[in-house]
Amino acid sequence: MMLLDISNGWKTAIMVVLLIAVFYLFLIKPQSDKAKKEAAYREGLKNGDRVMTAGGIHVTFVSAENGMATVEAAPGHRMKVLTTSLQPIPERKRK
Repeated sequence: MMLLDISNGWKTAIMVVLLIAVFYLFLIKPQSDKAKKEAAYREGLKNGDRVMTAGGIHVTFVSAENGMATVEAAPGHRMKVLTTSLQPIPERKRK
């Protein structure tokens, strides 16, 4: 067996490299892809889009600047929230 002929130092180095590769493929890459997708969603918001805040309040998007978004909870009732707290309204599962 070739792996048994390798010294302990090389075995350890190979295991560390494999561990880093597994962490990257299963933890880091999916998280960065998700963050890019969420950022693209927030950049694509336009006036009149229905969104949900992190607190679960369904609002209408009005505008955004400098990391803050103006949203309208009811006609004439506007508030400012962080753009990072905006997310799409989840679809309901019908039985």
